Amino acid sequence: MTQHALIDFWAQKSLTARIAATSVFFGLIVTGAAIMVGFYALSQQLDARAADELRGKRDLLLHVLSEIPSPEAIPQNQHRFEDLLIGHDDLHLALSEPQTDQLVASFSETAKHSVSALGVSAVIDASIAVWSMPNGGQLNAIQGVGSVANRAQVRYYLSLDRRHDRELLNGFISTTLVALPVLLSTVALGAWFIARTSLAPLRRFHRLAVSVGAQSLSRRVSFSGLPRELFELAQAFNNMLARIDDGYQRLQDFSVELAHEMRTPVATLMGRTQVALSKTRTADDLKEVLEGNVEELERLSRLIADMLFIASTDHNENALKCEPLELAREAQQVAEYLSLVAEERGLTVEVSGAATVLGDRLLIQRAITNLLSNAIRHAHANSQVNLVITAQPEGATLAVSNEGDSIAPDHLPHLFERFYRVDSARARLDGGAGLGLAIVRSIMAAHGGGVNAQSLKGGRTSFTLSFAAKMTSRLNPSRSFAGFDQAQ
Repeated sequence: MTQHALIDFWAQKSLTARIAATSVFFGLIVTGAAIMVGFYALSQQLDARAADELRGKRDLLLHVLSEIPSPEAIPQNQHRFEDLLIGHDDLHLALSEPQTDQLVASFSETAKHSVSALGVSAVIDASIAVWSMPNGGQLNAIQGVGSVANRAQVRYYLSLDRRHDRELLNGFISTTLVALPVLLSTVALGAWFIARTSLAPLRRFHRLAVSVGAQSLSRRVSFSGLPRELFELAQAFNNMLARIDDGYQRLQDFSVELAHEMRTPVATLMGRTQVALSKTRTADDLKEVLEGNVEELERLSRLIADMLFIASTDHNENALKCEPLELAREAQQVAEYLSLVAEERGLTVEVSGAATVLGDRLLIQRAITNLLSNAIRHAHANSQVNLVITAQPEGATLAVSNEGDSIAPDHLPHLFERFYRVDSARARLDGGAGLGLAIVRSIMAAHGGGVNAQSLKGGRTSFTLSFAAKMTSRLNPSRSFAGFDQAQ
């Protein structure tokens, strides 16, 4: 199995199984390390105990030797040495002449081997040595010279058979190897149960994801009983569903509104064309029909361009190209651009105040142009339209006001909605689609600002652009001045 195949195989396993397997793996590592440490500690303790036992028996042996009159009397006092070794079948003693190493006394066959074997023994410390029997058994030994009562010296060889210690260590290993699979199985079962129980709240996300459809985007994950670790995940999941729901709703609204607004010019084009084709027409008649169709097509083109602009703004597609802007200068340029339209109705446009903001020049100009053209369109003839700029600590404002028919209070909250018109018949007669103020709102939202409307009973209506001290750059939509429209 290749590395990629192994990774894919592991990734396809359930989270519960992966947690259980990982727990077993780490349990094996920890348990193995604990066994090794335990084995080492036990062997060290057994070595220390054996060394202490040998040294204790050596001290008793030296005391017994000191009470024996001479080396020749050792065979007659053999019972005293046997009393020293009684109950210790793993202890072996041999006594010899120091000069010739000739045995004086030996209390087991193993003790006889110790005399020759200790000449090549491995030293553990200054007084303990290790030697091996012909059958492979290992013994710890201690040797030296002791004195009898007449001060004659006798060499002793005291050995301790470690077979019981080896049996204990082997039993430790055998028991561990038998218990280890049981222990790991218990760990795996416990980890699986804990993981399955702990991950049970995740099934809510699965049930919700399965049930959510185009008609049920309003459903949300319940926070009741969720553990703290999943609370933030549930919040993020719900926020994601809210964004999807909002985007889907926007798409539906966009489709419905666009279809509704496109139906009229398309129906007009079809009707005019069908009437023109119903009987023979002169060239002038056909030219008149085509000119009317061109006007409807231009209106349809502006409608599509404006809707695409608003859609790109709402979805934050590109980044703004922001730069410091003098609002008075931008407003004055827009006023000059629309001066001919204003003069036709006997209107004067006055710009006052000053402030500098950070924004996209062409988009800000478009917002001001939409408001100003809207004000000129609905102002009383021979009146004045004012553009008042005010610098404030928290930002700046630009208010466009005119004298005209007042707007009812119930219309004010809806003025910036797409296709909303206070006077639908008049708006259509003027060629508007009700998108001008929606575009202004989208531009200001892209700049981190806002727009609001106020209309007094005396007929003074004002639309105010609010610029924040710090704006967020997000968009770079169409820069065209096409599509100026009205919502009044």
